[in-house]
Order: sequence, then C-alpha cells, then structure tokens
Amino acid sequence: MRVDYRKLFPHGVQALARLEQAVHESPLDADLLELVRIRASQINGCAYCLAMHHRDARARGEHQTRLDIVAAWREADAGLFTPREQAALRWCEALTELPRTGAGDEDYAAVESVFSPDEIAALTFAIVAINGWNRLAVGLRAPVTSLDGLDLPPNTSASGRT
Repeated sequence: MRVDYRKLFPHGVQALARLEQAVHESPLDADLLELVRIRASQINGCAYCLAMHHRDARARGEHQTRLDIVAAWREADAGLFTPREQAALRWCEALTELPRTGAGDEDYAAVESVFSPDEIAALTFAIVAINGWNRLAVGLRAPVTSLDGLDLPPNTSASGRT
C-alpha cells in the first residue's frame, strides 16, 4: 500500500462511510446497489472493491452467473437483468466514464423511466461513493488480500501469486 489512507486521514474515510450509510438508508434495493458497485469497480479496475462486493453480493444470495456477466449486462439474455438494474448499470457507466459520456440525456432518460427522483439522487450518490472508494483503493494500492474472510485459493501468498 502506498499510504494507509485509513490511518492517515480517518476523517476522510469516516465521511465516505457516512455517505455509504446514507445510501444504505435510501429506498434503493441492496442487491441493485451491489451490482452498481461491481460495475463501477470493473470499469475502474479496482481489485479490492471487486473482491469485496462480489463476496458481499454472494453472501446476499446473488447468483454467480449474474456476477460473472455484469460487465456484459447489455449482451445478457433478456430478463437476466431487470429494467431497473439495466438502467442503474447504464447510469453507473455514464457517471463512472463521465469524461467520455458526458452523462447524456439518453442515459438520464433511461434511469428516469424506472426510478423516482429520490431514487435517482440516491443512486447517483451511490455511484459517487463507489467511484471515490475505487480511486482510493486503486491510487493508493489497497491490498486485496487484506480483506477479512476473502475466499482465496489455498497457498495464495499476500502478493496474490500461487
């Protein structure tokens, strides 16, 4: 880890944790939020967050096939992702890749068609939060193997090599 941001700037970590708590208290479904967190983490290449949110989604009962193909949700069989999940993933991609997408009107219309204004605000804050966590973990190299209870294959060292 480049610097231990948790120890060196605990107020920042606490602020992000409070944002997560606010999102948790929103009307959004926890399963949908896990899919969004996974998709943003895929785009950002955040191994730490991918490991954590895959683990959390499996613990919530998410089907492994859906987790395996969330990166290709647009190509998935009809019905595998609900219209709300599809709109949330689309909005997640638009905001995570903001310089490229500009969060266009089509992306917003898709989310607006299946979410209330309150839900859109909460979803947007959820996407802001995971992108913040991703930037901390990727930029400062949070070690994936530091996750308590992470399912790693036997003989995996802290460097991640077997």
